[in-house]
Amino acid sequence: MGLKSIIVSSRLGWLKRQSEPEEFVFPDAIAEGKNILICLPEGLRELTLVKPFLPELVDIFAPAEMYLLATPGSHVANIFPRKGYRILAPGSAQRTWTGLPKASYIETLRRNKIDLLIDLNLRDNPFIASVLLNFDDCIKIGVGDHLGQPFYNLEIRTSFLRDERNIYRSFIDTIAKIRNPLTRDFAGQTRLSGF
Repeated sequence: MGLKSIIVSSRLGWLKRQSEPEEFVFPDAIAEGKNILICLPEGLRELTLVKPFLPELVDIFAPAEMYLLATPGSHVANIFPRKGYRILAPGSAQRTWTGLPKASYIETLRRNKIDLLIDLNLRDNPFIASVLLNFDDCIKIGVGDHLGQPFYNLEIRTSFLRDERNIYRSFIDTIAKIRNPLTRDFAGQTRLSGF
């Protein structure tokens, strides 16, 4: 473990100890989201996997303002067209030498009045973890068995272990059911979905 990794771990540990997330009542809290930050995964393969699910999130949360937060160094602007969301790709001036976001960048994110964060990372991503720990007053949703509290207020666990496409499919479907509990069954009848 290098010096940079030790400092990152120490900083995230300190943020974790300082974190005091607010309590939210679900599903009502999700229905109130007006400014949503979607934290994208880091690698090109992972970005390609989540790309087809982003329009569904736009539909689920319409008319909310959608922001995509790219991990520094991922060339997300070249992959995602700007359809229904704003792309935030922090540059080197917005990161510390360890790769974590500077306090000034967190304040830039806060100016967007983010009230809901959705983390699409399935692997450790220190930059995104640091962002999550700096938003105690927001609802933070992530995939279960990844980071846990205090990173997330709501974890969605799936029965899929390694099939990333199905993990994302299940994750998005569950968010849709929580956000819009009234769904139509195949006969066109309205019913209340359990979650």
